[in-house]
Amino acid sequence: MPIKRRQFIATAGLAGLAATALSRPAIAQTMPELHWRLTSSFPRSLDLLYGGCETFAKAVAEATDNRFQIQTFAGGDIVPSLQALEAVQNGTVEMCQTAMYYYWNKDPTFAFATGVPFGMNAREANAWLYHGGGNDLLNEFFKEYQVFALPAGNTGCQMGGWFRKELKALADVNGLKFRIGGFAGAVLQRLGGTPEPLAAAEIYSALEKGTIDAADYLGPYDDEKLSFNKIAPYYYYPGWWAGGSTLHIAIGANKWAELPKAYQAVVTAAAALANVDVQARYDAKNPAALKRLVATGSQLRPFPQEVMEASYKAAVDIFQELSDGNANFKKVHDAYMTFRNDQYLWWQVAEYSYDNFLIRQRAKG
Repeated sequence: MPIKRRQFIATAGLAGLAATALSRPAIAQTMPELHWRLTSSFPRSLDLLYGGCETFAKAVAEATDNRFQIQTFAGGDIVPSLQALEAVQNGTVEMCQTAMYYYWNKDPTFAFATGVPFGMNAREANAWLYHGGGNDLLNEFFKEYQVFALPAGNTGCQMGGWFRKELKALADVNGLKFRIGGFAGAVLQRLGGTPEPLAAAEIYSALEKGTIDAADYLGPYDDEKLSFNKIAPYYYYPGWWAGGSTLHIAIGANKWAELPKAYQAVVTAAAALANVDVQARYDAKNPAALKRLVATGSQLRPFPQEVMEASYKAAVDIFQELSDGNANFKKVHDAYMTFRNDQYLWWQVAEYSYDNFLIRQRAKG
């Protein structure tokens, strides 16, 4: 072997050993071992919702060779379900999985992260969040609450809820005691109804006793588990209070800033995976569940047109009132609604026309 070649191989070999020796501490610096805790706002029984945080945590662990492990806890295990965000803010846990509109009472601007009455559908919301500036705009707002958040799931458009009596006209809303809260509750109140923000575990009993007249929860797959169809036969649609409800992974702002860039990239990708997976699972599960509910006597009903139109007007009025008195709300609202209007300009051309044609063909058999 020529001397120069031997020298090259020897030099290369030493360089490789040196690189190996240097790479291990370098990897240790960029990929430290972390053990974080995540509290969810959802119980394990809602396997698609809670399953989103499990998908997220698993993806983070696998992408980091288990160096970054996230232990997930159901709502109530560490803190009550609706205190998940506060648990992140005060450092009880590093992150949470929640629906941001649960924190409407802190500031109604939170609602835009999840969905607002007569807002965008799930695909449009993703377009706004990922490519319409929505994520950046919301995280600018979230800074005030010391959190950073990423979309991590969507239920799609939900059902309008279970009613003990048929809702035939707008007049039937007057005096209606409806298990619903947040923005939708404010709209209902404008129409003469009474919103009742009950926890999931309390709904069945309240419906059975007549303490409430109606209750929304989510959609066929989850509603079937809760057996509302046994005591409230009328199943209304659509859930106009959110065209698609986005879930978020919220992380303490300081904890996010401390993460190595590689871990930030992994967390972002894992949240995006969960975002797609949760909705895909709902879209896969809901049709069969709806068939089963109808087969056992549930009566599907669309909300009367006058109820939809009155609800829309009430929502627009509330949007305006909140915008007049809340600069954060107005900033996000204006950006959100501008994007929504452009989305539906496009949607009516192709997506809606295509779907509507196939729906009519299905009806013909």
